[in-house]
Amino acid sequence: MLDHFHVPEKDRVMVMPADLRKTTKDIFLKMGMPDEHAHLAMDALVVADERGCETHGVSNMLRNYVRAFGEGGINPTPDLKIVRESNATATMDADGAHGLVACPLAMQIAIKKAKEVGIGAVTIYNSRHPGMMAYHSMLALEHDMIGYAITGGGAVQVPTFGAVPRVGAVPHSWAVPTKSMPPFVLDISSSSVAANKIVLLRRTGASLLPGLLAGEDGTPLMDGGPVPDETRLLPWGATREMGSHKGYGMAVIGQIFAGILSAGIYGVTNPPGNGTQFVAAYSVDAFTDVNRFKQSMDDFLTYLVETPPAPGHDRVYYAGLPEYEEVQKRTKDGIPLHREVVEWFDSCANDLKFEKLVR
Repeated sequence: MLDHFHVPEKDRVMVMPADLRKTTKDIFLKMGMPDEHAHLAMDALVVADERGCETHGVSNMLRNYVRAFGEGGINPTPDLKIVRESNATATMDADGAHGLVACPLAMQIAIKKAKEVGIGAVTIYNSRHPGMMAYHSMLALEHDMIGYAITGGGAVQVPTFGAVPRVGAVPHSWAVPTKSMPPFVLDISSSSVAANKIVLLRRTGASLLPGLLAGEDGTPLMDGGPVPDETRLLPWGATREMGSHKGYGMAVIGQIFAGILSAGIYGVTNPPGNGTQFVAAYSVDAFTDVNRFKQSMDDFLTYLVETPPAPGHDRVYYAGLPEYEEVQKRTKDGIPLHREVVEWFDSCANDLKFEKLVR
């Protein structure tokens, strides 16, 4: 994540991952989730923070989840059902489950099917916010599989040439196993920026970067400046001349796979909170020799990072490498939370009667 979106150093409170895990799970248990589900939800959130994806970690998401539980927007004890199935595919009715629960359980089904027939795919409806999509795609890595995960629904992004939001931010994530190199993990929004990064800007008081949002009439805001009160995301590329039709198209594809393929749900027809997702696992062994594939991935990624850097840059990365390095750093030094977030944790601990977050 760009430094522009990080917590300012003066506002940082460092918290060790183990302490954040305990307190986050305590909160989910207080919401009425069974232990297995609370553990899944906690792990997905904290892994996001460990990888530096603070937009989808505890700071941005946990208070929203607590509010949704309190308003009846998330079912803490769902009856998840497979309503349609083949050897390689399934459709899941999540019964209002947290997306941090529905997606990992769906990926487990996809992995099982991929072990049997080479490919497994599950589309999900009637779930809730799924957090960082990379978490779900990465679940396939330990099985020598390529993972894929997307989420659709909502209407926060304007189409190219559009004045009103019609599609979601629709992130796509792929995770590819390697032998020795950190795995390739790509997690990208179809919009120019994830909606939660705008929330971070509002919290930290940072200015808006050019090309992220549209104004009230849909005109791309290309000069930066103060963050508007209303979030109208632009597709990646920002303008047609810079390729916004590509991000717009990826958002449409994501909503087709996640929403229309599962329950005919899309954009503004999506009932509030009715999340849709799609996860898939591809067994490398079904296509080629696993060892050769993983060695080739190592060779390819090494080839990329050994690219001579352009002036003004120290090195070349690939998707997943900065996040891997951030995990090593934050496991040792702790996760930087905004002081306002820690104050919320303290308030929550008082209200829900559990031990305060250690820092």
